[in-house]
Order: sequence, then C-alpha cells, then structure tokens
Amino acid sequence: MRIRAVTAADLPLLQDIERAAGECFRTVGMAAIADDEPLTLKELDDYRRTGLAWAAAERGAPVAYLIAEPVDGALHIEQVSVHPDWARRRIGRDLIDRAAARAAADGFDALTLTTFTDVPWNAPYYARLGFTPIPDADLTPGLRAIRDRESAHGIDRWPRVCMSRPLAL
Repeated sequence: MRIRAVTAADLPLLQDIERAAGECFRTVGMAAIADDEPLTLKELDDYRRTGLAWAAAERGAPVAYLIAEPVDGALHIEQVSVHPDWARRRIGRDLIDRAAARAAADGFDALTLTTFTDVPWNAPYYARLGFTPIPDADLTPGLRAIRDRESAHGIDRWPRVCMSRPLAL
C-alpha cells in the first residue's frame, strides 16, 4: 500500500470512499451519519492544495484518505476514511502516522481530532493509537469552533469528544 499526496483526479473517488465508509454507521443506529454527504469536491480540493491530504493507494487508486488542517498549534485530522473493502489492514493507522510525521516536521506539537465517543472504530480505536480525550475546559478556541460547526451540522446528537496525540519533536 502506497501513501501519497491526494491528486485532483482522486477527489471524486474520495467522496466514494467516504460514502462507503459511512455505511457502517447504520449498524450502530446512526443512519443520519451514513446518509450525510461527503465534503464537496471544492472542499476536498482546498485540503489537497494545502498539501495536507494523503491517499492510501492500491495500484494507483485510492482506497483510503486523510485530510488535515493546522488548528491552534496542532495538526487537526478533519477526516480519515478507509473503504470497508480495505478495513482492518492498518491503513488508517498508516495514514495517521504519515500525518504525524508531517506535523512533527512542520513543528506542530500534537495531532488532534474530534470523534464519536461510543463507536468502536472511533474514540476507542484512536485511544489504541495513542490519542487521549481533551477535557472540554481545555479545548482551544479553534477546537471549540470545530465543535460548534459539528453541533450546527447536527452530529452532536451522539456523544463526541476531542482527542489529542502528542508528537515527539
């Protein structure tokens, strides 16, 4: 599996990966999440242009991706999705490790993300990768803004948490 920068040609495929990955939320009573549309091509392209979008590719075609953005001194993982046909092969971990290496090289002190607390492939998975919950009182202004956007989008109907993983500098 090769991890590489996302290309413009990948963008529609990233939407397909997101839709497919979202289907598993139906199994835990979260059909609204499964039905949520992925980021637009323009939004995905904005991440691509920053250089903070990576795809895990097999025979040149993406099977997973990660997009990130700087938020208050950390590199915030906005989305990591693995097509279910490629799940349980450590691809998500490899993408996160790539983001961590880039973040450390760029001088960030941590990775952050927001995720569902009670979904096994969300917060419990990230905890196994070294992420720990950030208490609400310790959220930075940028993380609070992200949580506010999530709330306005309606995904906070299910418990969510911000998590952080420190980076060795």
